[in-house]
Amino acid sequence: MSSVSPLLFLILVPILSAVLVMAGANPRFTSILGAALNVLFFLAVAVFFNPAQADFQFVSSFPVVPQLGISFTLGADGLSLIMLFLSVIVTLAAVCVARAPLENARWFYASILLISAGVVGAFASVDVFFFYMFHELALIPTFLLIGIWGSGDRQAAAWKATVYLATGSFILLLGIIGLYLIQPEGARSFDLRQMVANAQAGQVPDSPVVYLLLLVGFGILVSLFPFHTWAPQAYASAPAPASMLHAGVLKKFGLYGLIRLAVPILPESVQAFAPILLTLLACNILYVGYCTIAQRKLDLMLGYSSVMHMGYIFLGFVALNQVSLTGASLMLLSHGLTIAVLFALCGEIRERTGTLDFSELGGIARATPKLGLAFGFAAMASVGLPGFVGFAGELLVFFGSFASGEPQMGFLDGKEVFGFNGYQIATICAVWGIVISAIYMLRAYRRVFMGPLSDRWSRLPDLTGLPHAAIVILLAIMLFFGFFPQILVNLVTPALLLP
Repeated sequence: MSSVSPLLFLILVPILSAVLVMAGANPRFTSILGAALNVLFFLAVAVFFNPAQADFQFVSSFPVVPQLGISFTLGADGLSLIMLFLSVIVTLAAVCVARAPLENARWFYASILLISAGVVGAFASVDVFFFYMFHELALIPTFLLIGIWGSGDRQAAAWKATVYLATGSFILLLGIIGLYLIQPEGARSFDLRQMVANAQAGQVPDSPVVYLLLLVGFGILVSLFPFHTWAPQAYASAPAPASMLHAGVLKKFGLYGLIRLAVPILPESVQAFAPILLTLLACNILYVGYCTIAQRKLDLMLGYSSVMHMGYIFLGFVALNQVSLTGASLMLLSHGLTIAVLFALCGEIRERTGTLDFSELGGIARATPKLGLAFGFAAMASVGLPGFVGFAGELLVFFGSFASGEPQMGFLDGKEVFGFNGYQIATICAVWGIVISAIYMLRAYRRVFMGPLSDRWSRLPDLTGLPHAAIVILLAIMLFFGFFPQILVNLVTPALLLP
């Protein structure tokens, strides 16, 4: 047993806040106070974090089932620190923009806080068993938020998401058990550090079956094509805070897990099955991208957009080199912040107008200039405009993936000619995806905010108060790291354990 890690407080604060809310404390005030305290706790941790150190820091370990190598182990390196930052800052924004329902407001805010506790616990866990269990904890209140307080056909969306995500979680659990069993007897452990050490010592065989279980399990949770259909409907039906936390933070669990587990432990299988994954991620970018263009409602468009952008991060993962994995890590943060802002603004529009149908909206930037400006910034960040952190992430992914793989050479009329390999073809598809993103984002902005203003919307209130402040903070973070991406690069680079 070791000393208590300060990371434990990042898990306990939202749990204790949820308990206070259920015990009778003011739900909104208590939730905002708890989320703000967690941001302060994180900043205190970040101040004492050493970015040059590759190992996990602030580690504490409490044996749970020592016979099976299960312990409640917390720790943070550069990659998990970025994910913890994303978790606490999006939680604060989510509770700031939340609108308390007329019924069961305490359960509503408690569910948001429990999602936050789950995602923080997952990203702070060094033990893979607890990494998995914290994710499952976060899923339960997500289903409740969609099914009880959602809009539209919310119960159908909640059940569909439940079936897909429960299936993905079960397959992932089999993969984690397989990862445990392929370790040498006597050295088996769920501790990520021990797993990686066993693999680096050549004691863990590269198992294609285990990798496929991890890929399919994580892939369903991340909405990898063709397991993506649950996500757009769920995000469109969910209240804004739930969409912000799930699409912005919780969905990153799968890609984070693949980078953590598959890259250092099963690199040969990643390369062996790369053609399949390259095909699927290209479908995420192109097929889902064209589906996004076809949407006629803002919430569904954003849901499909979130699914599409997962393809870029998968591309950074499968290219399996330092540059691409660094870009994928930056995109975990950039997409989380961007989609959180977009869903927050989407909720603000729904709250004011009662509709998100493009055919009923138009010109509302004249009545709500702050809302229009914020959406314009978020839309440009989603497209990958230079100056936002997403641009740096996409650029690194493109350079890293295009340089991956063996060059393809052939003969034409007796002369040796150069050809593109699978990684390069997928990169070209991803670059074309930027054009697709620009089309649907600019069209959405024009349909919602530009053009003549109907008398129906002439008296819409603009962004004010805490929602306005929360959205501005998220946009400012995207711009700050867009101008200074090297801060993130320096954090992530020591944490990436390349084969």
